[in-house]
Amino acid sequence: MRSLAASFLGVLGLLAAGATGPSAPAIRFEDIAEAGGVKFRTENCPTAEKHQPETMPAGVAVFDYDGDGLLDIYLVNGAEMPSLKKTGAKYFNRLYHNNGNGTFTDVTERAGVAGSGYGMGAAVGDYDNDGRPDLFVANVNGNQLFHNNGDGTFTDVTAKAKVSGALFGGRKMWSVSAGWFDYNNDGLLDLFVSNYCKWDPANEPVCTGLDGRGYCHPNSFAPLPNTLYRNNGDGTFTDVSEETGISRVLGKGMGVAFADYDGDGFADVFVANDNSPNLLFHNLGGKRFEEVGFRANVAYNEDGNALSGMGAEFRDVDNDGRPDVWHTAVENETFPLFLNRGGGQFSNGTQASGVARLTRMMSGWSNGVADIDNDGWKDFFVARGNVMDDIDKVSRHFHYGEPNAVLRNLGDGRFADVSAGAGADFVRPAPHRGLAYGDLDNDGRIDLVVTALGAPAAVYRNITVNHNHWILLRLEGVRSNRMGLGARIRVTTPDGKSQYDEATTSTGYGASSDARVHFGLGKNAEAREMEIRWPSGERQLLRDVRGDRVIVVKEPAESVSDEVKDAR
Repeated sequence: MRSLAASFLGVLGLLAAGATGPSAPAIRFEDIAEAGGVKFRTENCPTAEKHQPETMPAGVAVFDYDGDGLLDIYLVNGAEMPSLKKTGAKYFNRLYHNNGNGTFTDVTERAGVAGSGYGMGAAVGDYDNDGRPDLFVANVNGNQLFHNNGDGTFTDVTAKAKVSGALFGGRKMWSVSAGWFDYNNDGLLDLFVSNYCKWDPANEPVCTGLDGRGYCHPNSFAPLPNTLYRNNGDGTFTDVSEETGISRVLGKGMGVAFADYDGDGFADVFVANDNSPNLLFHNLGGKRFEEVGFRANVAYNEDGNALSGMGAEFRDVDNDGRPDVWHTAVENETFPLFLNRGGGQFSNGTQASGVARLTRMMSGWSNGVADIDNDGWKDFFVARGNVMDDIDKVSRHFHYGEPNAVLRNLGDGRFADVSAGAGADFVRPAPHRGLAYGDLDNDGRIDLVVTALGAPAAVYRNITVNHNHWILLRLEGVRSNRMGLGARIRVTTPDGKSQYDEATTSTGYGASSDARVHFGLGKNAEAREMEIRWPSGERQLLRDVRGDRVIVVKEPAESVSDEVKDAR
């Protein structure tokens, strides 16, 4: 986030840059939240004192908590600030069960996942390999871990698991995002928590805004280390941040994403930082991490500046087999695209791809990278909203509420802004924050769930119409973690083209997306070849896999086998 002066420096006089989309059918969404029973507002509880967390709640998760094959929705809420004059108001997180007919039922109380903190983000992972996804909530105050009991309920096991939040300077660190990954490939998911800044509500600086008191620039606060918890396999975790080198580097952590960027078989960690250099933790054999952001060329933009990093994605966007990094920022900074060139190096492709021009006037929070139109190329989409809640008072160019954006991947290294054609629901302005994505209705098209401060959440059903095919993989680890997170997949279609992805739930900013791995197949009705490299090191090769369906792929227990079946 930035101050008003920083936001406007060199901006006045700029005109919004856009691009018309290609001749392909329009990408389109419709908001089914209200009709579908998802009645949720992110209550950030803004105050005259402008407490720093008020502008940042964003948590969204889409996951199948009850194993019925349908993605459910979890939304994270804020809470009263200590200085609010009114009393008795309490806001809770909500869990909505997917009924399979376009409607959802609020099951929060029965499930026991209402939460008890000022919420920021959500992370989904099956940490005990029982086949039921568990839920971690990152809060300003105590974090929470909910164990999935398998009967539609969860148990708060935070105290037992020892993951309520690490201390820094005697206070619990303000956690923003989190993610699950198996950093040492022992078959157990470990937990990474990104922490933001050293903030004390009883000793907060007073900052001047556009019209009186305003939200402070992040530089008004000291940075924090991130936290890594190793899974002990008995329901408890050990904080290994110091011994692995994670806590030796400070920052203002926002989005966190995982991928094996150098192909050595161990998952690496990218953290988008707010007004401090981004961090890239290179995994050294599952024992420790080396921070290589500057060396790898992902710490700064092309001008050598640290940006207001928000949401982070770590996926291959150019189909060369190497995961790239794309993160959001605020207006006049652009959303940097770092292209993985191999050898541990990234190049800045923001200008050449057109992303710089398309995003210069945008402020973005959570984001996603997925093939929205199933043409075989991953597209970009972002939840937009300005940081400053009073920016409309002084600006003709920027507004607190912004329309969401979708950038279509043209397949030639360039992107086009096709937001205008995505439907009135999608571009309705609001101070958007959270975004998670997945196929909510199993029709092969990626849907989005987006939150906004003080406004209703949106459930964007993808209604794009074309004749492209798709395939959706639900991985089932045996020697690897049960969810198969960290598995690397290559899909080759009969036309000889290949595309790549990695299984993860950690996406965007404070978000957790569909654990299933989605591929658009274009005009191909099948995948000629599918290669899965499991975290255990097992290589599994499948041939002639029919598309347009959700399939389960189970990791071979001992030797390679083609165990593929349709999902329920």
